[in-house]
Amino acid sequence: MPTAASGRRRRADAERSIARIVAAARESLSRDPNASIDDIAKAAGVGRMTLYGHFRNRAELVEAALADALRAGDEVLSAVDLTGDAREALTRLLASSWSLVAESTALLTAAQGTLPPGRVRKLHAAPAERVEELIRRGQEQGVFRTDLPIAWLVGVLQYVLHGAAEENRTGRLEPDDTARIVTATALSILAVPSADG
Repeated sequence: MPTAASGRRRRADAERSIARIVAAARESLSRDPNASIDDIAKAAGVGRMTLYGHFRNRAELVEAALADALRAGDEVLSAVDLTGDAREALTRLLASSWSLVAESTALLTAAQGTLPPGRVRKLHAAPAERVEELIRRGQEQGVFRTDLPIAWLVGVLQYVLHGAAEENRTGRLEPDDTARIVTATALSILAVPSADG
């Protein structure tokens, strides 16, 4: 007869197995957005049956990997000081953000090819909200433009980050220079238009 202790032990083993599979999925999909279930199971050191015991299909696994990457990224970005001048706060946020985006570009490609668009947007809601609040504050401070919708500005900044990650991947942009270029681009996009412009 199973005891409470053996049940807890089985649950702890299952949680370790899930964590190992999700970590392997993040790593595999970050290298190759088309990584198969077999590739991921092999990287995790588990069999297909074990993997399917925790994830019914590849879509569930891709979603778990993306959610885990976003959670880890949120921990990093939550530590960024966003107080004071909105332009300086954005500079600090982008310095931390662009490398996280670079790490997860292929993973995002896998998610976009597997999950419904609404689901990908929902998973990205927290990071987008952080940028949205910062842009709104910059508008209130009079340092960011108010003539374009905030949702559009957030989307453009996301495109800039993803573009920088792609330029980095292909070697057209030097990693050491990327944060400066991303920041300069973002600040020019958000700058209040000149009265004569």
